[in-house]
Amino acid sequence: MSLMIIKCSVPEAFRDTISKEITSAKDFLGEIEKRFANSDKVETNTLLQNLISIKYKGKGNIRKYIMEMSNIASNKLKAQKLELSDDLLVHLVLISLPAQFGQRECKVDKFV
Repeated sequence: MSLMIIKCSVPEAFRDTISKEITSAKDFLGEIEKRFANSDKVETNTLLQNLISIKYKGKGNIRKYIMEMSNIASNKLKAQKLELSDDLLVHLVLISLPAQFGQRECKVDKFV
């Protein structure tokens, strides 16, 4: 009975990917969990792409921009069990800034 209830509440796209031979709710939920196990890798990839491709557009608060990058690196990537060093984060921030910030003259030890 519980398997029928679960199947009715799961979108059809997911129902069709699960084997028809499964007869228990526990096994069905286990199969659904397996389908989403790789999403951590996708999330990590997306976060890294955002961190690498983000560019400061010269508008808004620079501190807020840097803190946004720091938040991605510190909190979100740590949740995915991936940590970036402070030095690497500093370099990513400097690379993302426009030339008007005089990157060659910046002396930043840590800003996190």
